[in-house]
Amino acid sequence: MKYNKLIDHTLLKQDATPEQILKLCEEAKEHDFMSVCVNPAYVPLAAEALKGSDVKVCTVIGFPLGMNLPKTKVEEAQQAIREGADEIDMVINVGMLKAGNDDYVEAEIAELKAVAGKRVLKVIIETCLLTDEEKVRACLLSKNAGADFVKTSTGFSTGGATVHDVKLMRETVGPDMGVKASGGVRTHEDLLAMVEAGANRIGTSNGVKIV
Repeated sequence: MKYNKLIDHTLLKQDATPEQILKLCEEAKEHDFMSVCVNPAYVPLAAEALKGSDVKVCTVIGFPLGMNLPKTKVEEAQQAIREGADEIDMVINVGMLKAGNDDYVEAEIAELKAVAGKRVLKVIIETCLLTDEEKVRACLLSKNAGADFVKTSTGFSTGGATVHDVKLMRETVGPDMGVKASGGVRTHEDLLAMVEAGANRIGTSNGVKIV
């Protein structure tokens, strides 16, 4: 099986330069990855570089902390879509989830899905900061709000994707919703383990090495 279309080829570092983003896009076209995942400031550049290819432009909203106001996330997503984003990876407000404020978390996700429309919305729940019970709640809230994927991690917190978390997320959301494993997926073996656990999208900066 070819795994290239599972991969969101990712560069989200604070010091990423335009030149590095263009290289990321060239690699994504060469290896026919599903998308490039870039910060919002680089969406126009990536959209232009990928024009005419079937590689999508994915961007991150409320990244990496998720602590922006919901309306700020909404405006950020609207702007990214206007500038060429095909997929949106949003970070939830983890503090609100941990406080049991499920209505807040679900409403925010639903607002972002309304903005995304038919575009794919992935919800980053930052598993390394959550108990298993909180992970399950975050997944169910994402599903209830109409999101297309739940995603393990930003890659900027205390840990990344684990087989345990991916398995738990897949069991929680069922077979029809996407699960994206992100953070620490560095080798072909890592990718296979995540896919076996239930992931159907992989966020990684090591896509070229993996394929």
